[in-house]
Order: sequence, then structure tokens, then C-alpha cells
Amino acid sequence: MGAEIGINAWILDIEGTQSAPIVASCLAILAAVLHAIFAALQKGRHDPWLSRGAIDFSYMMMALPFALFFLPWPEPALWPILVGVFIIHLIYKILQAKSLTRGNYTVVYPVMRGTAPIFAILAAYLVFDETFNAVQWLGVFILLSGIFGLALFNMCFLETNRNTLPMALTFAAATGAFVAIYTAYDAWGIRQAINPLVFVVWFYVVDGIALPPVIFFKWLRMEQRPHPCPLMLRGICGGVIGILSFGSIMLATRLDKVGEAAILRETSTVFAAIIGWYFLKEPVGPYRSLLMVLIAIGAIVVEFGG
Repeated sequence: MGAEIGINAWILDIEGTQSAPIVASCLAILAAVLHAIFAALQKGRHDPWLSRGAIDFSYMMMALPFALFFLPWPEPALWPILVGVFIIHLIYKILQAKSLTRGNYTVVYPVMRGTAPIFAILAAYLVFDETFNAVQWLGVFILLSGIFGLALFNMCFLETNRNTLPMALTFAAATGAFVAIYTAYDAWGIRQAINPLVFVVWFYVVDGIALPPVIFFKWLRMEQRPHPCPLMLRGICGGVIGILSFGSIMLATRLDKVGEAAILRETSTVFAAIIGWYFLKEPVGPYRSLLMVLIAIGAIVVEFGG
């Protein structure tokens, strides 16, 4: 209880101070690393639908005791916002799973993340009246060049899933749009909360409700069901990573500009390529490395150009 109060007090204390943008940048980069791991866990050994169901169940059960026994209940104005969280994130997860089911991780993931900043910047302008200067737009161009270049390069040398690639890319682009939608919506939602941790914890409770029962019945209907123990272990790992990843980006968007946090998070594409190379045995090579450097440079220009 004391730890939660301390974290909440720390967030409220630094909000609006000169250190807030620095903390927000660190949180956004942390979210980038964790989100790349999160997506790789969903794409890895098991069916992405099964992995996502196990992950959602895990982080819902982790958050539930804190929501019920250690934190105050959400104020009445937050309940409609949490309903919106449920709907938006459910659509996002369905689109993401459809994309990962049909396409290679190193192809579809950059498209998901590459389309997200475009929509996120637009949403940040419409919702929060945030704007970028010329130097930051240059950084956005460099970052997107690297992300889409990485996706295109991976696509050219793709050896599997070519027949399903067009549909996978369509779902990936739609996923990117919903990444931007939930980024702006969650940023708005957490700013409405008197206690930001209440919003974050109830986010996981609400977000984890829908998929687990559906995925459980899908698992029951499978002719060759994977053993539940490795699947749930993956779910627990993904649950911990998901809590840290989404929690980090939500707090970052409360402390600083939504658009800048969204851009920094898209460096997850770099970490995704490293994960795809090291763990999923998907090759990287010098050209991919150069494109990853472009992504990092673009994010740095956006951050420091402001």
C-alpha cells in the first residue's frame, strides 16, 4: 500500500517540473524495449491468439488484488473512460493477432509501429493541441524512413507467408492506427484521473476481461491442444512485461507530450529486429542494421529537436 502511495506521490510531485520530460523519455524508451519483447512473446512458440489470451489473463489477475484491496476505487467519471479502454484495446488486439498470424514478425511489426506515429501525431494535435517544429518533423521523416525501409527490406527477402502477406500488411496498418488511437485515448484518460495509478491498475483489469474466456474455448476445441503449463508461463512473463510496458507509456504521456512519447516508443522496431535475429533466428545483416540506426537517429532528432 505504502509503495503504491509513494509511486503516485512521486508522479504527482514531478508532474509539470523540468525533470518530467526526462523521466517521460526514459519511460517511453523502456516501453519500447518491453513492447518489442511483448510482441515477440505473442508471436513465438504458440498460436498468437493463445499467447494473447494467456497474457491478458495473467496481467488481469496480477492487477485485480491491487484494484480491489490496495487502491481507491475509480471516481465515477473514470468508469465511462474505462469502457472506452475496453473497446479500443479489444479491437487493437484482434487486429494485431490477425496480422501476426498471417505475416512474419520482422515484416509486420515494423509496419504496425511505422504507421502508429503518423496517426499519433495527428491525434496529439487534435486532442492535446501539440505541434512539432521543422527539426522534429525531419526526425519523424528519418524515423519513418528507417521503419518502412526495414519492413520493405524484410519483405523483399521473405521466404515464407508470401500468400498471406497482403492481408497481413493490411491488418498491420490497421493495428498501427489503433496504436495511435489507444495512445491518445489512454493519455487523455490518465490525465482525467485524480490518482494515475488507479487508472493504470484498472486499465489492466478492464483490458484483460474479454479475450481469456474466448481463447480458453478455442483451446478446448483444438484437436492438438498445447500443454497449458508452458502457455501459462509465457502468459505470466508477458503479463509482467505488458504491465511494465503499457504502464510506462501511459505515465510518459501524462508527464510529457503525447506525440514525442509515441515517437520514442517506436524505437521498439529496433529492439524487435534484434529479438527477431537473436531469438527467432530471422537474419539482420548490414542493411537492416543501417535502417535500425536511422530509426534511432530519427527518434533522437525528435526528442532533442524540441
